[in-house]
Amino acid sequence: MTAVDRKTRFLWMKKIDKKQAALVNQVLFEIIDSLGEAVKSFTPDRGKEFSAYQELIEETGIPFYFPDAYSPWQRGTNENTNGLIREYLPKHHEMDSVSEELISQIAKKLNLRPRKCLNWKTPYEVFFNQSLHLT
Repeated sequence: MTAVDRKTRFLWMKKIDKKQAALVNQVLFEIIDSLGEAVKSFTPDRGKEFSAYQELIEETGIPFYFPDAYSPWQRGTNENTNGLIREYLPKHHEMDSVSEELISQIAKKLNLRPRKCLNWKTPYEVFFNQSLHLT
């Protein structure tokens, strides 16, 4: 599962054993809980793993916005980030063999990758408002 901050492009990745709403909600709640009031809204895809979103709304008060069917451009930041993840995990790669450690390494690499849209800063630098470079 991936969650991406639209403004900073900061990525959270977590391996989930099955595409079940309860497991997805658990991971989303952990992310939201760790960020506190930084999360203003959430836009998931239209998969059935997000069918229990109402539970998260009740617990956190964060609104969920679902994109129109077959409209991936409405979630452009996440779709682009998923494309970057595919550089490390190709489309038909067997996910059972992927370790949580590898998932963390990929997220770290992408969060430390300078982005043109961020004026060549990294998502980490922008999200945490810290400079990692001397220049």
